[in-house]
Amino acid sequence: MKAVFTLDARGLGSAVILGVLLLVLGRSEGPLFLASMLFFLVASAAVTSVKSSRKRALDVLEKERGWRNVWANGAVPLFLAALYFIVDLRNGFGAGAIVVAYIASVAAITADKFSSELGVLDKKAFMLLTGKEVRVGVSGGVSVLGLAAGLAAAGLVSVLFSFAFSFSVEAIAVVLLSGFAGDVIDSVFGYFEEHGAGNKFTTNVACAASAALIALLVYAVAYGPYLI
Repeated sequence: MKAVFTLDARGLGSAVILGVLLLVLGRSEGPLFLASMLFFLVASAAVTSVKSSRKRALDVLEKERGWRNVWANGAVPLFLAALYFIVDLRNGFGAGAIVVAYIASVAAITADKFSSELGVLDKKAFMLLTGKEVRVGVSGGVSVLGLAAGLAAAGLVSVLFSFAFSFSVEAIAVVLLSGFAGDVIDSVFGYFEEHGAGNKFTTNVACAASAALIALLVYAVAYGPYLI
């Protein structure tokens, strides 16, 4: 399989700016913040290239992505990196929770990309909120293959970067579950997108934000400062 680089010129410029901001705002964790987003970018290009001819025939192949795609997927991680910067400059209390939320948001957008790019290769899809069968590729529609791909992607990110950040087993589980939950919530927002409320960019933001929020809530309620 040959991965393709899917950002246009403005998208690439935005990605560079985003990467520099993540590196600076993440302070000591900056290199890993940046690495996680680079992983998302490379993984996105890779899954986009899978069965590209079939996707082209289905008219669901997205050849290039622009600056809106970059900021829609990167807005929440950037916000969390900025929040981490502020907290780390002060007493550092809560910094661990922010890191967990950051990786959860990356897990969610990665899971969403895998679900979208691989789910369209399934033969059947259904609308998550209604259960009705829909055309493969419709916003808000899910398939067995897509859900499985999303769960696998969230798991991959949770294991790969949770070990890099020295997370506990509990933290890995939180990233996995909240990342996959963000992917599912993306489909909920996709239903409303299909009916004229919002667009794919607002849906992407909601995907990452919901995963981060779920991770923060689980961290605060169930584990507190003992999670990592």
